[in-house]
Amino acid sequence: MNTTTIRQKLHNYLEVADDKKIKAMYTMMEVEIEEGITEYSNEFKAELEERSAGYKNGNEKTVTAAESRKRVQKIMKAGDKK
Repeated sequence: MNTTTIRQKLHNYLEVADDKKIKAMYTMMEVEIEEGITEYSNEFKAELEERSAGYKNGNEKTVTAAESRKRVQKIMKAGDKK
């Protein structure tokens, strides 16, 4: 699995993880986060550029924050039923 896929999976997980897990993960990475030293890979920069260009020229579909919250809630409700 490439790092782009891993990052996306982590991002998706963080949207629905419970508070205890979020706090534990933050504690493990707190020093790095607080230092604010972020070095982005060339792959990540290229992905951002591609997404930005797609948004600017109207080729990318976007959703509002409200729509995003609705989607997350739907996913969480589906998970609760399992």
